[in-house]
Amino acid sequence: MKMKASPVLTVLFAAAAGFLVGISFPVDITPKLQCGILPWSSNSGGVANCSVGHSSRLGRLWGAPFRNNSTGAPNATSSAPIVAVAAVRNPREGAERRLPPGIVVSESDLHLRRLWGSPREDSPTGKYVLALAVGYGERENVNATVHKFSDNFDIVLFHYDGHTTEWDEQFEWSKEVAHVSARKQTKWWFAKRFLHPSMVAPYDYVFLWDEDLGVDNFAAEPYLDIVRRHGLEISQPGLDTTEGPAPMYDVTTRKNSSEMHKTDAGGEHCWDVHKRPCSGFVEMMAPVFSRDAWRCVWHMIQNDLVHGWPIDSYFWRCVDDPEEQIGVVDAQYIVHRAVPTLQGEGDKGKPGGRFEVRARQFEELEAFNSRFANADKELTNRSLSTLN
Repeated sequence: MKMKASPVLTVLFAAAAGFLVGISFPVDITPKLQCGILPWSSNSGGVANCSVGHSSRLGRLWGAPFRNNSTGAPNATSSAPIVAVAAVRNPREGAERRLPPGIVVSESDLHLRRLWGSPREDSPTGKYVLALAVGYGERENVNATVHKFSDNFDIVLFHYDGHTTEWDEQFEWSKEVAHVSARKQTKWWFAKRFLHPSMVAPYDYVFLWDEDLGVDNFAAEPYLDIVRRHGLEISQPGLDTTEGPAPMYDVTTRKNSSEMHKTDAGGEHCWDVHKRPCSGFVEMMAPVFSRDAWRCVWHMIQNDLVHGWPIDSYFWRCVDDPEEQIGVVDAQYIVHRAVPTLQGEGDKGKPGGRFEVRARQFEELEAFNSRFANADKELTNRSLSTLN
């Protein structure tokens, strides 16, 4: 009589046979990941070497997408080829390090774009940018100024009086420029917040102008031709002394006999032509900066000192050779009408009135000079301690 095998014994026998086969022929069933391929994996930076085992089917499936087949024959001495995975990290980067570099856009511009159509067919970003701090009361003068700048310029108006949409109703060009509004704020307050170097990176030159300039004898493109020809990093148009108040500094006065000048050599008030403001100097009402110079000047603007006094006395710190790279263009000149617009924003004798505005300007002047002197002293001390 035949004995029927017990089902329990059959299962135990099959399990034992499987165990014996498994220890006789070991197989890796998980890939070897010795560094972080996934974004959340730990990695110390640089290019990581990752070994991906492919002796198992799972290992082969995992490793295939990452395997570099361009290196010729595989390494016969190892079953786990080395796969280089790019994980380059810039230590100065912030949260964007979590993104693939190809999607990161770290710069922008002030160019307006359509809500419709293909982005590829949008008008191109301007080559230069003009930024003006404006009030509606000076709109006619601003209109005249804007018309001196070609289509190669992107334009942004900084409104300190709260009037913005009114400009569109009067000037067609206003619909094509950027508008930023903050009541009773200065040109330098706006510049610090809205002209960050990453915002103006596409522009070769930055014009940061007041609203009260007479431009009958000025044109922007010929002006820039002269700037480039003479290698000026920071410049301004010469000031016409036949109209408007006399310039505060002789060096910014237009010279009739030249295309441009860089010094007031021999001037009545220049006791040393190699020092500011006798050379290497332009005033703050109509400066023009190269991209590189503006990056430096922006970092020099103090966040809490809104009037900018006396930042023009320190522009020279932002070029390599002030006597050669800072100049005044005589062939394209302007009139400074010196309209005290912001001082007129308050009521006389009341908080924020003209006298209090003027008092703050002088206080900021002293504060800026003090901060720069302390910063220079700190840098000198640090350099000496490093040498010692």
